[in-house]
Amino acid sequence: MTEPVSAPFYEEEHEEFREAAREFTAREVAPHYAAWDAAHRVPRSLWTAAGAAGLLGLAVPEGSGGLGLADYRFRAVLDEELVREGALGVALALHLHDDWVLPHVLAHGTDEQKQRWLPPMLTGELVTSVAWTEPGAGSDLRGVRTRAVRDGEEWVLTGQKTFIGNGISGDAALVLARTDGGTGRAGEDGLSLFLVHKADSPGYGTGRQLDKMGLRASDTAELFFEDVRVPAANLVGAEGGGLRQIRQLLPQGRLAVAVAASAVARSTLESTVRYTAERTAFGSRVLDFQHTRFELAELTVEVEVTEAYVRQAVHAFNAGALDLVGASKAKYWAGERARSVTDRCLQLHGGYGYILDYPVAQAYLASRLLTLFGGTSEILRETIGRDVAGGT
Repeated sequence: MTEPVSAPFYEEEHEEFREAAREFTAREVAPHYAAWDAAHRVPRSLWTAAGAAGLLGLAVPEGSGGLGLADYRFRAVLDEELVREGALGVALALHLHDDWVLPHVLAHGTDEQKQRWLPPMLTGELVTSVAWTEPGAGSDLRGVRTRAVRDGEEWVLTGQKTFIGNGISGDAALVLARTDGGTGRAGEDGLSLFLVHKADSPGYGTGRQLDKMGLRASDTAELFFEDVRVPAANLVGAEGGGLRQIRQLLPQGRLAVAVAASAVARSTLESTVRYTAERTAFGSRVLDFQHTRFELAELTVEVEVTEAYVRQAVHAFNAGALDLVGASKAKYWAGERARSVTDRCLQLHGGYGYILDYPVAQAYLASRLLTLFGGTSEILRETIGRDVAGGT
């Protein structure tokens, strides 16, 4: 759909950035992604190449060595180009670094922490992950049992985390831990955040790599902390402020998933239109059957509505007006649409849709994560529902 001339979503500077992102993706990602998927790992060379190309930490201010591209449309462009090459795993790995860890450093890090961590995060020499979820505490962060006990100028960290993206390939994890000494569900001031470096932390162990149904190139693992001594200087934000910080910055993380989901839905639809135009059955193109055209008509409307809704959320984020409920709505809608669109597009491929050599099969497996990562659809509906009930 052609956007109104008076209100384009992308401007000239975004399209110039797209050229750089497309060239990088074609050169550094597309030729290798199948091998990375088979190896269940993205190599460090990709991170350093992304850093050299200026694609990491887009929002880091120029004064701290970054490009100062806080406009989230630049991040959306990068997602679209990665997804176009079937590399959603790379997009999500970068999101963990840029949309889940980096905002905490920028918003709550001390000057000393920023000077220490931002330069290697920008170059890809310091790859980060988010270590919040646990075997008994997924979306329910108040159930976190990992604990940190103060001992002089250090904290002693003990616990276990699971479903940690970049958990194996990453160098440091933003760990959520109990700091109030409690054993039940944490109170509002019971949790804190620490950036824990693997190489400098005896007792920081990486467990097995979890064998996922899709997005294998993005490694996911269990992490173990056995009396790990963390310098007090690695506390990110205020002691006891972990939950408040997460709520404050969670909109960006959920927006990131929504943007990726919208890109997946669009890319899958476009590849399906091409496939049905080329594939013949009973002497006609599959695209010429009325059922196919009706399906693609419905899917086109769904994708365009999703793009418009997500883009509205991006504009709200850029204006500083995207709250947790708004981000939850965008993530819920886009994640569920990505799942349904890829499912229906797979059906239009017939038996070939079940073959992993075809992009639609990869997209089908990948899109399933988008209704789970960053808050399940059930949790999002609860967040939205409470807001609706509170207004009555």
